[in-house]
Amino acid sequence: MGQVASITNRQSMSEAEWQTRVDLAACYRLVALYGWDDLIFTHISARVPDSHGAGGHEHFLINRYGLMFEEMTASSLVKVDLQGNVIDDAASSINPAGFTIHSAVHEAREDAGCVIHLHTPAGVAVSAQEGGLLPISQTALFPYASLAYHDYEGVALNPEEKERLVADLGQHNTMLLRNHGTLALGPTIADAFLGIYILERACATQVLAQSGGAQLRAVAPEIVGGIMAAAKKVTHGGGGGKLAWPALLRKLDRIDPSYKT
Repeated sequence: MGQVASITNRQSMSEAEWQTRVDLAACYRLVALYGWDDLIFTHISARVPDSHGAGGHEHFLINRYGLMFEEMTASSLVKVDLQGNVIDDAASSINPAGFTIHSAVHEAREDAGCVIHLHTPAGVAVSAQEGGLLPISQTALFPYASLAYHDYEGVALNPEEKERLVADLGQHNTMLLRNHGTLALGPTIADAFLGIYILERACATQVLAQSGGAQLRAVAPEIVGGIMAAAKKVTHGGGGGKLAWPALLRKLDRIDPSYKT
């Protein structure tokens, strides 16, 4: 693939920031690889750590407006503050609608190291259904047990929507944006990716099941209630993102390792 011009210099940042850039660029590439991207639209953001690797609260990284997800590299990501000001390259631009959603979550949730928002057909389809996500598959049970909903208010350009979005999100880590798409957050990029992967797979399964026309069978409520405890057991205490991420990076490296540049 063609090389995208970098907009930042690795020597000008900490190793912790560079590693976050590499992981975030990988996340963009993975979203494209799984077919979840939407041309140059939708966004993934990550909080910029301080020089010691701890979570910072001033700046976060997001995609440069106009790049496709499959083109994303560590050096092409744009650093912005919570007011939407570009920090590292004034010539770069970001999507203001993406900034509204992501900055709201990063500002309200200190544990939101990464936020992923998608517009996949299956995700939008389920978000438009009155019943939302249904507990009809094992995959669906994980997000279903802790899933938030936010009603559609038009293209996300109104700063006043931030407060309502954050209130609807609460302490949940996954959300359906009604008539709009999916959202997942996590303390790390790996955790956020696993969250959106499971939510997207659950939505795709639901749409496929509904397309068959047969009556759907829901999982028993007592099983739904115990699913989070079971999830922690099979992921060694809830570390599913950490378990899956190295394998995903190896997959990317076999295909095209240029996300690291």
